[in-house]
Amino acid sequence: MQLDQIIAFDRIAREGTFSRAAHALGLGQPAVSARILALEDAIGGSLFVRGRTLRLTALGESFLPYARRALEVLREGAEASRLAQVGERGSVRIGVLGSLAGGLVGPALAEFVRARPRVECHVRSGDHEFLLQLLLDGIVDVALTVWPCAGAVELTPIFLFREPVVLVAHPRHPLARSKQVTRDEVARLARPLLRLRWWQSHDPRISRLAEQSETSVEVAMETGRRLVASGVGAGFFARTYIAEELARGTLTEVPVRGLALVRDSALVRRRHSGPISPALAAFIDLLRRRTLQPDNPTRLKPARKRSA
Repeated sequence: MQLDQIIAFDRIAREGTFSRAAHALGLGQPAVSARILALEDAIGGSLFVRGRTLRLTALGESFLPYARRALEVLREGAEASRLAQVGERGSVRIGVLGSLAGGLVGPALAEFVRARPRVECHVRSGDHEFLLQLLLDGIVDVALTVWPCAGAVELTPIFLFREPVVLVAHPRHPLARSKQVTRDEVARLARPLLRLRWWQSHDPRISRLAEQSETSVEVAMETGRRLVASGVGAGFFARTYIAEELARGTLTEVPVRGLALVRDSALVRRRHSGPISPALAAFIDLLRRRTLQPDNPTRLKPARKRSA
């Protein structure tokens, strides 16, 4: 059974005669008749009662809806393939650090979905180690992770970026009363100093401040944000994670004299994982552009690309 035979059968059923069907298909009538004979041979019976008027046999009537469904599925498949070639269909599977899921990927995904509603999007968030496992297992195609990362021989960066890690406190916290504070004041006044792991391991300068402080607590990033928003303690946060709170004024960035912390991250993929689909390429381009927008409160500074 061949596609051109099914097309001929459907067209004859629509037109009512072999001659009109042949004209509609741009074929000679003998060619159309040959296709129907071959189709009847494949099915095992006559599809039409031939006489002064042409009508479907019981076998033809039962086969027709399936033939039309098959043609419709093929048309849908062809359209989906065409759209996939231009990034309008397909899938985007991305893993992202929890600290970047809301401030960076969330707005980018909203813009992407509005522009390409037919693309299936799957976003998984978690810590660095979890994302690497998703990527190496093939569950996600790309992942936003801390960079550089140990054991990255199987990964290659698509683009890198850098964001500040800043001291944050409630506007009424003692540290927020000064335009700039010293490290000694951070250790003495944070009460407690919240230690949050924005890197694969704590930055040594944060560890020294924690040792110097009489009170320090290691907490998850969301717990830390809740504590600081409640006026309890102060901590160093990746700016993307608390950009909205800083913009609203519900949290305050406190400059620390002589201390400039950054976090490098990268969008990475597995080496030798095949070509990037048009849909994923469009999302990657959108994500990259969002990291560079001057009016974006979560704007990031591009980091120099390093070898994986």
